[in-house]
Amino acid sequence: MTVIPAADVPIPIFTTLTEVYGSLVTAAKHAERWDELVREFETKFGHKPTYVARAPGRVNLIGEHIDYADFGVFPAAIEHDILIACAPRPASTAAAHHGGHAPGSVVAENLHTRYTRQVFMPTRRHTLGDDVPLDAVRVAPWHLDINKSELRWESYVKAGYYGVLDHFFSPSSILPVPVDILVTGNVPPGSGLSSSAAMVVSSTLAFLAVNGIFDGEKAPTKGELVNIAVENERRVGVNSGGMDQSASVIALPGSALYISFVPSLHAEPIVLPRDAVFVCANSLVISNKAESAKHQYNLRVAETHAAARLLSHHLNLRVDHTDGDNTKRRLVTLREVMARKSGFYRDEQDAQLENLVQLQKGLVDMLGTAMDYLLPEFNDRTDISLSEMINKSGMDEAEFREVYLSGVDVETTNFELYLRARHVFEEALKVLKFREVCLAEGGNEEFKLQTLGKLMNDSHDSCHRQFDCSHPKLNDLVRVARSFREVETGRGKGRIYGSRMTGAGWGGCTVSLVHREDVEAFIMHMKTKYASYEGMSEEDLASCVFATEPGMGACGDFLFFVLRIFGMLMFLGQCLNSQIDHRIGKS
Repeated sequence: MTVIPAADVPIPIFTTLTEVYGSLVTAAKHAERWDELVREFETKFGHKPTYVARAPGRVNLIGEHIDYADFGVFPAAIEHDILIACAPRPASTAAAHHGGHAPGSVVAENLHTRYTRQVFMPTRRHTLGDDVPLDAVRVAPWHLDINKSELRWESYVKAGYYGVLDHFFSPSSILPVPVDILVTGNVPPGSGLSSSAAMVVSSTLAFLAVNGIFDGEKAPTKGELVNIAVENERRVGVNSGGMDQSASVIALPGSALYISFVPSLHAEPIVLPRDAVFVCANSLVISNKAESAKHQYNLRVAETHAAARLLSHHLNLRVDHTDGDNTKRRLVTLREVMARKSGFYRDEQDAQLENLVQLQKGLVDMLGTAMDYLLPEFNDRTDISLSEMINKSGMDEAEFREVYLSGVDVETTNFELYLRARHVFEEALKVLKFREVCLAEGGNEEFKLQTLGKLMNDSHDSCHRQFDCSHPKLNDLVRVARSFREVETGRGKGRIYGSRMTGAGWGGCTVSLVHREDVEAFIMHMKTKYASYEGMSEEDLASCVFATEPGMGACGDFLFFVLRIFGMLMFLGQCLNSQIDHRIGKS
């Protein structure tokens, strides 16, 4: 039997919630929310939705800030998700909206009352070039206004729409249909659980579905959708590496994923130890990756890429394209530098999968003396000035700025290259060890959990001290979590194995590895001991601290899907002991 790689699988389309979740009981758990979305859509727009697109959030178990350096990561999808109901706008209702039935126009609503209705329409900018006759018009790519300095909820909808327009609607093609969409979600914004990626993925899906692209020959695979979604999220100013989109799109029920990006996108399902449960806790510090990108996320991307350039120059690696006397400079990653230094870069380009043995050896080798080149020459600090960084790069200032600073918006006076690169190489090694422990057959399960927990603890410490992407409140949450080991549970001391920040950082959530039998006691410990939770209602606390297992809440074959709605969803009865009367009306 031929096994199709997860990234090459088509995007599934289901017709019932039972197909989506795998069982009637599990579907019933989510039925009310879906039912409300479909009802509200008809109330707001006067017609039924034809699709609901879903993309889950994710929790990264280990491997922080290394995806944009092209190293593998270890996330899992979570139950929390973004749902978007959508349908083409009928001509009978078009007159009620600004733009009416104009091709491609969008009326976007959000179930959260703080978000107002938005109406927008893509345009093509018609421009004249120097080599174009005055009576001719050159058609430029599609354009949607996205204010990166003040991101709003619809910015992520527009970002998803952008990719659909650019990839599937050429100047000579048919025009996109006018669309009505209604958004809801329970992934807390700025929590580090990838609400932005889930929003961009689900909106991309919605515009693909409503324009009939899933029904044609151009229907993208999951891997192709990941690439489009990464490109889309960069339109809101975030130079994302691809982990969040991959986890949201490719995740499989019951497994975490080892996601690698070289030589191509590949997702390997990894089953975790049977007693491992991960608990997410929200610091309540909003981490707005897009709005703070200049001096946080995007700056880290720039620092890791600059570190790669300096190391490649120091090691005399040929990373640029040459044509006679002309050299075309290009961006290189720390992973490419490692592969070239270790001598397997060319072989890897022709391989189907990465060689994990040589990858591990290459990482250990990179942590040797060559790293000292990233330090400044004349003081005891670890950060380096822009002028010295350029001088050590082997490039002149103009070309360095063009390649490394023109495409990313950053604000800083000095750059921290040494500690950033060290974190990346060490974190990549931790991911490989995490994978190895999970895949090991037999052995002591308790020892496995302890080993995984130590890797998570070490990862947080590196994020805090070397990558400087933690936050005092995240550190407080980690300390509270780790103190559970001193709590008497009735079965001995609390079994907390490790705790770390997850996601981009600078706020958001932590993830803790807890023994299955101690989860309830651990959650209660977190709710009562983290000072910022004081005075919160039980309902709010439940959304702040929750257990998650890979794939939970999206049972069946896929965690990511489009649901085609045939008529109204109706769910009657209660979820637990009573029988569910689940009907889907046919239109």
